[in-house]
Amino acid sequence: MSDSYESARRRLVETVASRVDDARVLEALESVPRHEFVPPHRRDSAYADRPLPIGDGQTISAPHMVAIMADLLAVDPGDDVLEIGTGCGYHAAVTAELVGDENVYSVEYGGDLAREARDRLADLGYDDVSVRVGDGREGWAEHAPYDAAYVTCATPEVPPAVVEQVRAGGQLLAPVGTGWQTLVDATKRSDGSLERTERGGVRFVGMRG
Repeated sequence: MSDSYESARRRLVETVASRVDDARVLEALESVPRHEFVPPHRRDSAYADRPLPIGDGQTISAPHMVAIMADLLAVDPGDDVLEIGTGCGYHAAVTAELVGDENVYSVEYGGDLAREARDRLADLGYDDVSVRVGDGREGWAEHAPYDAAYVTCATPEVPPAVVEQVRAGGQLLAPVGTGWQTLVDATKRSDGSLERTERGGVRFVGMRG
């Protein structure tokens, strides 16, 4: 890996450090080679703190947003995590650094994106991240219950099936709304309802399906 990418990644981590509380999140960002997850002609911008197109009308999220979401999710090693919206696989790789790649289950609507993300993750050593093609609104019931779940695309509501697949006491994060959205940080109560906190305005591409 070139020194220029490594130094750019370190500078990026310094840029987002003030936004997170968990040092493990910063270590994860420094460990994951974001340039490997963007199209080759965009690699010069890989460590800019902004979203980038990855094809199929989708984007890789800005690093600060990945960091904020990982920090809010507050997962521990060994926690099972459901991701809705694999995209290029970058966010899944960051999550894998925090919980272990065998504990990350990701659903992607686009077949080509899912296949490419699966191959890319395996090439980079995240062999056991599980990626499947499907409608994210349905979650991935086979591996439930999850300790946490997060959505990387805008949704009118936190998908009920995803809520159902998270254990009581587990956490969910999702950008809720159309157009501009609100990042909703929720804990699942024992009765299945959500205790919700709004974490500010965000902008994600819409969920497909």
